[in-house]
Amino acid sequence: MNKIMRAGYGSQLEYQTLALDSVSHFKQWNEEIKSGQTLPPGFTKSDIIYCNNGNLTVNDREGLTQFDIDTVKNFAAVGLEKTQLILTNPDHVKQAEAEGFGFAVNPFRRKPEENHGVLDTYGGMVYADRACRFALYKAEVLGVQLVLGGAAGTFSRFLRDANVNKIVGVQTEDGVSHRAALTIMACGGWTPSLIPELDGLCETTSGSVTIFQLPQGNQPLWDRFAPENFPTWKYKIRDGAAGGLYGFARDSQGRVKIGYRGTKYTNPQTQPDGAVRSVPITRWTRESTRQLPHQAAEVIKGFVQQYLPELLSCPMKSRLCWYTDSFDNHFVIDFLPGTEGLFVATGGSGHGFKFLPNLGKYVVDKIEGKEDEFGFLGKWKWRSLKSGEKAFNSIMEGTRSARALHRQTLTREDSLSTQLSLL
Repeated sequence: MNKIMRAGYGSQLEYQTLALDSVSHFKQWNEEIKSGQTLPPGFTKSDIIYCNNGNLTVNDREGLTQFDIDTVKNFAAVGLEKTQLILTNPDHVKQAEAEGFGFAVNPFRRKPEENHGVLDTYGGMVYADRACRFALYKAEVLGVQLVLGGAAGTFSRFLRDANVNKIVGVQTEDGVSHRAALTIMACGGWTPSLIPELDGLCETTSGSVTIFQLPQGNQPLWDRFAPENFPTWKYKIRDGAAGGLYGFARDSQGRVKIGYRGTKYTNPQTQPDGAVRSVPITRWTRESTRQLPHQAAEVIKGFVQQYLPELLSCPMKSRLCWYTDSFDNHFVIDFLPGTEGLFVATGGSGHGFKFLPNLGKYVVDKIEGKEDEFGFLGKWKWRSLKSGEKAFNSIMEGTRSARALHRQTLTREDSLSTQLSLL
């Protein structure tokens, strides 16, 4: 449905630079739609992809986190200090109101002196479904041949050169061979199970998502959560299992999404080669996707009860949302070592979607052997955790992991919805 668009990256100025560039591309896409220059099937000139409704980061602790302090500093370094507004600073609050972001300062109606955090007036959200359709349409117009859906669009196996260790294409489940000089695997949460060599570098993990449906005809509620009246937000996003919440304004159908990444759950399963790897549970698999770990449900429930009680009576759905985490939170964009003809683009680590318009440039640079001025490709090369190096994300904990789904008490969405309505 939607993804957070933020340019704040703490001390990581290089990612801030990449994100600011991405925003400019998303704005350009908006203009292409508005002008009618690029209108995929089903789009109208009134559709947008990037919504600049602000990116609000709030915490319960007094003052700013070090991450927010570094973000404010790095925005100032590029002349954008006026876009990062400290919520407890009266002058910053007045500035937000003057610029049309007054609605985003305190949407949770906290006491002003306790409303700790930062409002990024540069940020907002991206309608992810529209963005994907737009990008796919652009690719098709440029002549990319698409094979989508069913057995014809489902990966079966690699085609290999019998004489050397070289991949020469793929075969799909319909038995058709697709030969290629270079095969690029960018398969989201499925990538680690399709590329076993990613063991120790990447692992598939799950966030937890709830979607509240605003009732039709309840205009005050629709107005309250409209994108022009409600920001994209994060709450205690780096506080571990008790935090890690984020959410959005409603979409055009009245759906309000709240997600939890305080604990990144795994689904370790024994693979054909005997190794244990985490694999997604989605609508394409047989297992139910409509259950959340009890811990995630409780954190979301507590937040909604305290800050968004208007949603308590709304029908609700839940699902798991799968990512591919790297151990250091950097992407993996590189050739597979020791194998010709195979390239991997993965490791989004929960923050990759915002780079949809400009990340491909660096994939091409890597394929063509070029260097980039910011050193991204050096960070995204194939690598392993060095001895004594502390991992940003804990991965490959296997079936004994406390985060494994089979060790969780799961809450069905109908049960959680009932719990919420009874609060």
